[in-house]
Amino acid sequence: MRTQVGIVGAGPAGLMLSHLLHLAGIDSIIVESRSRAYCEGRIRAGLIEQWVIDLLIDSGVGERLRREGMFHDGIYLCFDRALHHLDFRNLVGKQVAIYGQQEIVKDLIARRLGDGGRILFEVEDTSIHDIASTNPRIRFRQGDKAHEIECDFIGGCDGFHGVCRDTIPGDKRATFERDYPFGWLGILSESPPPADELVYTYHERGFALYTMRSPTVSRLYLQCAPDEDIANWPDARIWEELHTRIAGTKPLQEGRILQKGVTPMRSFVCEPMQYGRLFLAGDSSHIVPPTGAKGMNLAFADVRVLSRAFEAFYRSGKDDLLEAYSRTCLKRVWKAQRFSWWMTQMLHRYNLENDFDMRRQLAELDYVASSVAASTALAENYAGLPMP
Repeated sequence: MRTQVGIVGAGPAGLMLSHLLHLAGIDSIIVESRSRAYCEGRIRAGLIEQWVIDLLIDSGVGERLRREGMFHDGIYLCFDRALHHLDFRNLVGKQVAIYGQQEIVKDLIARRLGDGGRILFEVEDTSIHDIASTNPRIRFRQGDKAHEIECDFIGGCDGFHGVCRDTIPGDKRATFERDYPFGWLGILSESPPPADELVYTYHERGFALYTMRSPTVSRLYLQCAPDEDIANWPDARIWEELHTRIAGTKPLQEGRILQKGVTPMRSFVCEPMQYGRLFLAGDSSHIVPPTGAKGMNLAFADVRVLSRAFEAFYRSGKDDLLEAYSRTCLKRVWKAQRFSWWMTQMLHRYNLENDFDMRRQLAELDYVASSVAASTALAENYAGLPMP
């Protein structure tokens, strides 16, 4: 097979990259180790920034988002048993939306296949070759047959555990990591969310987040140990703790728990995000704590920059935007890491016995909620920094 851009991974980054390239008249092929059903059913992040809302609509894949998305003008901070609303619309003139990653993936897959795009699902033994040459290759097996795709470039959109990042020689890349001393116990519940917008809660027993996937399905999180055994959290204990941490502010309606699990919190960045003709995007090059709601938004920012660089190359032969890809993206990545760390350290209890830190965090939350300058800074980062 032959294509201009070979893409590894049919998650949001790979699918959006392929879609944007198609709109620019550039051919691509996506290879994906999972089935289509798995990709479309995998529940992940659900909050998108203002510019991502605009990107989905302007690029022709936002019809369902407009119809089914839950558009929010801000968030609530909950501390000292009181709610404090941050109005993004008034502060920075932007909003955010709840529209599940799996829904975006469904929309993008349907559009790519409808446009004649090539997505090869359920491939095995994927490997990347000759990335330092002008003719890199993707090799894989599908069924009992071996295949090879000759490319001009490769987009490595295969997530944190994919093969692309490790294809870059170890002496040509550096990694930066931080592990946090807690995780999130998350549940999906058949119950209406307690508020019309997300509620970020600071409590002496630990952080909690009250969000949603639809008007009748809640996504709820509790701070817990990073290695917490989910068996120690029967449904009754989960609901008791959720009630305790939001007590006195919003009534919480219980429902059937559809899913629960523990996610450790970490930060990770690989630099540079390119080597030869391989370009990393999304989780293959960076991971952020979910507190700042930046993961999928960063992935879309990467591929928007990358698609424009490819378009410039194929139109004019100039490679200056391709050469600048990593530098351009990493500026945004590190700002997102800073914001995600800041939200995480402000809202989580690092040491339940340290009353000084608790008082300090409460003072910081009170400052953010009461200062126009501080709440504007949060809103500007949360709703999405300007794209380059």
